[in-house]
Amino acid sequence: MRFWRYAAQRLAFLPLQLFIVSVIVFFLVRLLPGDPSYLLAGPFATVERVEEVRTRLGLNQPLHVQYVRYVLSIARGELGTSWVTSRPVLADIAQRLPATMELVLLAVFFCVVIGIPLGVLTAVRKRGIADRLVFGYGLLAGALPDFWFALIVIFVFFYKLGWFPGPVGQLDLTVSMPRHVTGMYALDALLTADWPALRSAVTHLVLPVATLTAIYMPLVMKNTRSTMEDMLGSDFVTYARAAGLSRLMQLRYALRNSLPSVVTIVGILFWFLLGGAVLVETVFAWGGLGQYAVQSVVNSDYAPLQAFVLLTAVFTSVVFLLVDLAYFFLDPRIRA
Repeated sequence: MRFWRYAAQRLAFLPLQLFIVSVIVFFLVRLLPGDPSYLLAGPFATVERVEEVRTRLGLNQPLHVQYVRYVLSIARGELGTSWVTSRPVLADIAQRLPATMELVLLAVFFCVVIGIPLGVLTAVRKRGIADRLVFGYGLLAGALPDFWFALIVIFVFFYKLGWFPGPVGQLDLTVSMPRHVTGMYALDALLTADWPALRSAVTHLVLPVATLTAIYMPLVMKNTRSTMEDMLGSDFVTYARAAGLSRLMQLRYALRNSLPSVVTIVGILFWFLLGGAVLVETVFAWGGLGQYAVQSVVNSDYAPLQAFVLLTAVFTSVVFLLVDLAYFFLDPRIRA
């Protein structure tokens, strides 16, 4: 009962968060330069034609009226229609979302399984060679823009060395898409035993996932190191050392008490990766939500852009809700 009460308290904030996000996104999108009416009417359209397009799109109405229509459409489960693709935004998102989630989930996985051990290692062995290398790598990765690093990776590993395929999407042009199961090409190919598609999908995943992992892993690594240093210098670890417990047991206790902080940074990492995937997807022509959002900004396509930000807010809120729920099991003080 304590867990469900705790979960209900955290879940109660979710509608308010999404409402605030919807208000901010709606009005900020309207501040973007460019009028979509001119884009849709064409370069040689008359003033009457432009006004006709504005009326058809509802852009001639006051902003508060447009916002009410927007909220009502969301309540009906509709996210509008893209003015560029002429398709429902929900259909576009359903088609592109798996590609983005494939990148983000794999990048989170590698950031965790590589970043946490490196953070623990540098916390235990201070001022060693590994510590210096990891420290230098963290500074370098924090100073590099993700899209620039993606271009360098493509230049080196595709153009110069030819080890991996170029930025042409999720599959080679000569490989057919695997049968749809989840929408994630690598996973679908594995589930349907489509080995040519699996080989192609995995090789296309390497460079974008490596880019996101290399740029954002220091976030996990540095947080793990600083938290582990605090835990290793705490009273309970000092007592464990005085009691004659092994070094491995001391590290286990320290890592166990570091997990709440590490889980928090992993939640923040998920949010960072959703933003980082926008430009990385554009560089690799990935065809995911990030590329969709960039195209929406360029074309002043309001509905997809609003849907992308709102969907990102939903995912982020759900991730932080899961982080809060994880605290319930990791921190006994919450259960008390």
